[in-house]
Amino acid sequence: NKAKRNLKSVAEERVGRKISGLRVLNSYWVAQDAVHKWYEVVMVDPYHTVIRNDPRINWICKPKMKHRELRGLTAAGRKARGLLKKGKRATKLRPSVRATYKRHNLMRLRRWR
Repeated sequence: NKAKRNLKSVAEERVGRKISGLRVLNSYWVAQDAVHKWYEVVMVDPYHTVIRNDPRINWICKPKMKHRELRGLTAAGRKARGLLKKGKRATKLRPSVRATYKRHNLMRLRRWR
């Protein structure tokens, strides 16, 4: 069977759990052999003064950005969730595959029964 998520997303999640004080920004492939793949995960300290004062990156300091990797909000996680498409191509994907399935298959009746 094919895996539900890609290894890059799994690597980000493992690092995010291990080093919970930092925020996962992104990751990239480094090397691989016949058995393993290695990724470098870019992490950011949200309490560092330079990060908090830089308007290009201080969005990651917000409380809602905690554990983006666990919720599938990094680039690898969004790819695993199938959210790379936009617009009319994504009608079966957004907000998620399960939510769309439920929306299409739930019977809604006008009054309580």
